[in-house]
Amino acid sequence: MATNLTSDQPAVDLSDGGRLPMLGLGVWQIPDGRECADAVRWALELGYRHIDTAQAYGNESSVGEGLRAGGVSRDEIYLTTKFYPGEKDPVAELEASLRRLGVDAVDLYIIHWPQGGPTWAWPGMERARELELTRSIGVSNFSAAELDQLAEVATVMPAVNQIQFNPFRNRAGLVEACQRLGIVPEAYSPLGTGQHLADPTVRAVAERVGRTPAQVLLRWCIQLGLPVIPKSTHRERIEENGRIFDFELSPQDMEQLAALDETGGTDLAREEIWW
Repeated sequence: MATNLTSDQPAVDLSDGGRLPMLGLGVWQIPDGRECADAVRWALELGYRHIDTAQAYGNESSVGEGLRAGGVSRDEIYLTTKFYPGEKDPVAELEASLRRLGVDAVDLYIIHWPQGGPTWAWPGMERARELELTRSIGVSNFSAAELDQLAEVATVMPAVNQIQFNPFRNRAGLVEACQRLGIVPEAYSPLGTGQHLADPTVRAVAERVGRTPAQVLLRWCIQLGLPVIPKSTHRERIEENGRIFDFELSPQDMEQLAALDETGGTDLAREEIWW
């Protein structure tokens, strides 16, 4: 039976007045085509109301197809895409994204990573917001130091910093920096691209609470206040990942999972830079 997330799914308040759902579907590594469109449609049918894509993913057209097939009014869907910083103009690139997505505006537009430095693209992001092509603007993969640099020049602060985050990548220092600046940290790869599902500690906690390892990993982020965007192309797993609001992990469970951290509570966004 489909999980109804629409009536009771929580959201987090953003500094600009927006509200970001605590659960979304991420579509990283899903090729453009039927598989992507189906994943988006299934997520919407199952009650998800946040879809997260990016220019670099190459699948915005299929996301748009899934949005239209999902049978949900656009004003009920929170839609995120990301500026590819290998390009020069955030406004022009967002206009192209909107054409591919088949929408008039997105809810959140993010600099995908700080290629070329953390500040150069921000005026263009602010301009996209002024033009009402997006309601909110944010960043991704920005470290604490990069957030501080951006804060010195920003007229509008980022609403969100989307970061790699899970018990094994417990970037506590970066989360603290985000919160200090009024930025909501959002967790991508909350399942470690599936690598952490077989971890003995994760499995032990899951058995103890009567849930799946994926649900435990997602719930851990949620209880720390971070929205999550797990990716899946399987309807049953999309549904499973949505069933995280009807149970809680104990303080002991939370501590046991936090002890899996391999970063030392870093304020860095990535240990290895690809740009």
